[in-house]
Amino acid sequence: MTGSTARVVLALGSNLGDREATLSEAVRDLAALPGAALMAVSPAYESAAVKPGGVDESAPRYLNAVLTIDYAGDPHGLLDAVNAIEAEHGRVRAERWGDRTLDIDLIVFGDLSVDDDRLTLPHPRAAERDFVLAPWLDVDSAAVIPGRGLVRDLLAATGNTVHRAADAADLALGAGQ
Repeated sequence: MTGSTARVVLALGSNLGDREATLSEAVRDLAALPGAALMAVSPAYESAAVKPGGVDESAPRYLNAVLTIDYAGDPHGLLDAVNAIEAEHGRVRAERWGDRTLDIDLIVFGDLSVDDDRLTLPHPRAAERDFVLAPWLDVDSAAVIPGRGLVRDLLAATGNTVHRAADAADLALGAGQ
């Protein structure tokens, strides 16, 4: 994407350690990426952990947020940067959908469609995840997942079990917003 930018939606989650501090630091890290301009950060939401077998109420709860950036670069380069940020925050990939200090998912990258061994865009499960859709709707009331529909309609179809985290500070404060 030389010379142009794409609006990118990233979903962040944390259910281990100081979740709020981790998400705030991740927002700062993402805003500082070369080629990235932070556009919006959602309020934090809390959700139950989702494991391969479904919702796990016995696992630590997640704090979730969505942010949007305008990004001048390619999606695989952004994925590499996101994976490095996760690792810097102690992310361990021992178990599929396991508990984690930080998870950052690329949800959409403009209108781009990608499906390879490293990356699928739009994110293949975002349309079913209220912990992605609810905070996304807070930053873009007209949001659309290409090929899937309006985020508000997709959220309504999920049953929306997430709740805004009343005790979470503004995650964007540390990012210079």
